[in-house]
Amino acid sequence: MIPKIKSSKLKKLILPIGVLTLLVFLFLQKQFFSAVPSAEPIQPSLLDDTNLQETVEIINIEEDNSIFIEVKGAVQNPGVYELENGDRVLTAIELAGGYLPEGDSKTINHAQKVEDEMIIYVPLVGEEVVTPANSATSSSKDQLININKADIQGLTSLPGIGPAKAEAIISYREENGGFKSVQDLMEVTGIGQKTFEKLETYITVK
Repeated sequence: MIPKIKSSKLKKLILPIGVLTLLVFLFLQKQFFSAVPSAEPIQPSLLDDTNLQETVEIINIEEDNSIFIEVKGAVQNPGVYELENGDRVLTAIELAGGYLPEGDSKTINHAQKVEDEMIIYVPLVGEEVVTPANSATSSSKDQLININKADIQGLTSLPGIGPAKAEAIISYREENGGFKSVQDLMEVTGIGQKTFEKLETYITVK
């Protein structure tokens, strides 16, 4: 038979049992929550407007910094060279290997800043060269002589072109419907490769 517990003794046991039960519950709850990993949300790192604008400006500067110029005439290594904005004509001449002994550097403005698509022509000593306005080394697109439209006076302002060759140029463009490219000028009687190289800096067909 199960012994009966007196009510007085039962009342004394209720409090300890309740406290023990609460402690066990709190312990289990603590163990459960400590086993669940917690992680703070990761905030995405975004470029603000200022950083984005600075990045775009840097990219644009890098893209626009390189220019290409052509060095012709009495230099060691004529050709097309890559430079940077702000470089001087002197740098282009040095890249081309410097002057030939018979080159005439007196007409060259070494301090001039180079521009994209610029042509630097170095003449021979004693060679007659027509220098475009405001430039001793390069041709500017708005200063070129249009061989499809120029009259005799305009054509004879070109180096090596006298009245006879000017007449021949006009006759050729009338007979052939104009020049399609500046290289077509070599089709004119009396204008060969050497003469054309002197003229190429100063002429256009557009």
